[in-house]
Amino acid sequence: MKNIITSIRYPLLFGLFFIVISCTESKKETKISEDNNKSKTSIKYAKGFDIQINKGYTKLIIKSPYPDAKQYQEFILVSDKKMDFDGDSKIYVPVKKLVATSTTHIPMIEILEEANSLIGFPTTDYISSQKTLERVKKGMVKDLGNEQDFNTEVLISLQPEVMIAFSMGKSNKLYQNIEKNGIPVIFNGDWLEDSPLGRAEWIKFFGALYNKNEEADSIFRSIEFEYLQAQKIALQAKKKPTIMSGVLYKDKWNLPAGESFTAQLYKDANTDYIWKTTKGQGSLILSFETVFEKAEKAEYWIGSGYYTTLEELEAGNAHYQEFETFKTNQVYSFSKRRSENGGVEYFEFGPMQPHIVLKDLIKVTHPELLPGYEPYFLQKLD
Repeated sequence: MKNIITSIRYPLLFGLFFIVISCTESKKETKISEDNNKSKTSIKYAKGFDIQINKGYTKLIIKSPYPDAKQYQEFILVSDKKMDFDGDSKIYVPVKKLVATSTTHIPMIEILEEANSLIGFPTTDYISSQKTLERVKKGMVKDLGNEQDFNTEVLISLQPEVMIAFSMGKSNKLYQNIEKNGIPVIFNGDWLEDSPLGRAEWIKFFGALYNKNEEADSIFRSIEFEYLQAQKIALQAKKKPTIMSGVLYKDKWNLPAGESFTAQLYKDANTDYIWKTTKGQGSLILSFETVFEKAEKAEYWIGSGYYTTLEELEAGNAHYQEFETFKTNQVYSFSKRRSENGGVEYFEFGPMQPHIVLKDLIKVTHPELLPGYEPYFLQKLD
């Protein structure tokens, strides 16, 4: 299992929509009653979803379909078609045809060996996975156009059993129209998780849809074990080097907020992230002057955008060379691995491989702790 996970290589496409539908029992088929069936869950780290396994069916609950959501999204997953019931929230599993909307969904689909189920994707140029790109070339994965304006005619003609989407808000007519055509829209909120293991645990979300709960649990346990082992190794470090992060974009510096999963990675690598005490799970948007004041003497610069050399970095903005990290050649980006279409694989595969990202960080900031290890995603700018 370890070799399978390690061999897979890994940004966000957003949609807007939310739907809550209650399920009722069928008058003609087998009765489903939560009162008579004791449910259990295997979710350990993720806060945004739950899977309740009952006798004869599974309830998939999306707790955080979008930021600050006040309602849940619920679906009943049934493998026995004789066990039917009224209500649009039912989904028969295993799902054989689906549409995904984020490249971060693809590694989870592939690792469960369900790549053939993906039949549609918006803006396929964003995809980094070679396996899925080959299917795109063969016409097996249809390009649905811009993620903000899907070609609904093509999507509906594909007749997917479910659509996995992103949501930044409460409602969106585009997704409502898709749902009205009989296609369930489920929001994957993995990007809202504040811990690396919580985000990786969304493999179980896909495991439930493919009726591969045991396989997904096994994959996640392997990731969890590797991550916790690396975390223990990091604790052996004698010092915590200071870390700066991010890069300028249109004169504003974007960097991970203190409650983000990236900040948690820096913490678990036993480093001192300069913005660790800030609020928020996404990004902070700061001025160059604000960043320079706090990070001028930082020891490492991790996550320097798409730059691959110091020359490129300086060409992007001459002020970058004023940081100590630039002068000491301690600038790193996650752009080491790129697909044939130029996509950075870290953004696609990194969330599914937090144990590898953590090892990369440890190797860079505490090189003596992982002798012989070669960073997989991180690249030093020379």
